[in-house]
Amino acid sequence: MKSILQINSVINSGSTGRIAEGIGQAAIKVGWQSYIAYARNEGQSESEPIKIGSDCDIKWHGIETRLFDRHGLASVGATKDLVEKIKVIKPDIIHLHNLHGYYINIEILFKYLAIANIPVVWTLHDCWPITGHCTHFSFIGCQKWKTQCEHCQQIRTYPSSFGVDRSYKNYILKRELFTSISKMILVPVSKWLDNIIGDSFLNNYPRKVIHNGVDTSTFRPMQSEDLRRKLELQDKHILLGVANIWGDRKGLGDFIELANLLNGDEVIVLVGLNKRQIEKLSSRRILGLGKTENMQQLADLYSLADAFINPTWEDNFPTTNIEALACGTPVITYRTGGSPEALTPETGFVIEQGDIAGLRGAIDTIRNKGKSSYSSACRERAVKMFNKDSQYEQYIQLYEELLANK
Repeated sequence: MKSILQINSVINSGSTGRIAEGIGQAAIKVGWQSYIAYARNEGQSESEPIKIGSDCDIKWHGIETRLFDRHGLASVGATKDLVEKIKVIKPDIIHLHNLHGYYINIEILFKYLAIANIPVVWTLHDCWPITGHCTHFSFIGCQKWKTQCEHCQQIRTYPSSFGVDRSYKNYILKRELFTSISKMILVPVSKWLDNIIGDSFLNNYPRKVIHNGVDTSTFRPMQSEDLRRKLELQDKHILLGVANIWGDRKGLGDFIELANLLNGDEVIVLVGLNKRQIEKLSSRRILGLGKTENMQQLADLYSLADAFINPTWEDNFPTTNIEALACGTPVITYRTGGSPEALTPETGFVIEQGDIAGLRGAIDTIRNKGKSSYSSACRERAVKMFNKDSQYEQYIQLYEELLANK
């Protein structure tokens, strides 16, 4: 039996965890044995889970990151244990996802991968593999990642260091380690990121863009009148925003500005706020809700909304856009990263970054035409282009091609 071992910070939790789970399910469906190695946030999985390290390992990794900017260079014992488990399993394919997240030692892992003679697939969900520190750089317009990171302007952003700036050394080490694998294919999840990788030190590896997928049987148009009454939003025109962590990079400040332009019967609903943010925004005509891992609740909220607003300033390929489309809700987003790639003129609007008046205009256009005039096209695009089953089947085809070449 063929086997696949995926490595990610989380399992069946958050966007990357659900993607890894979906790929594992697709592999199992065609007769593969599937393993997922993870560090935290364990969700119920059909794959065989492999826990990496302990909570203490994660905390110590966090300390080394905060003090010495050694993210990805702690967790020595945990990574050695993982390597030993890999040697026992002997997977046919090793599939990497997010290697940041305070849980793995990239030196130990990649020195093993360089000699293991196992084909590697690496799905790139952000830019961390090609920088000396950060996961994204477009918000500040940094171009150092193309040649040599140093004197990092974002040293105090995730993965935050409040002590040493090791971005110069980290960049050199990543370049050395990440280009040491002879049999590896990169999978950027957006065309935008594919172009970025083409300008990086990883540009010599073959690449295949596979957009993220969603469960279109869960995310579908719902009757949400009970939720409307529960939230006391009767007769309200609802503008929805969803994020895992809200801040200016995700457009929180833009939503606050937009709130000043709302009509009397309009309300912004933001999902994923923390308690402090909810309290602060309660008087700004913004209804704040906390995080949820309940996909049914999210589908109800997307369906309830008249438009989904994503004024993100830094993103790769946000899954929230396609979740909204699958629920028949048109999307308005900034021209940021791969965010526009989910849309067509029939399913939403792409606005220039920071153009609050443009957001307001797009909202008015959708409102005047009616959500119903967009819903069928939204749903059709999500099912045709971003159904998780068809997206994850592309990974199985990729595995088979790699093994055939091997």
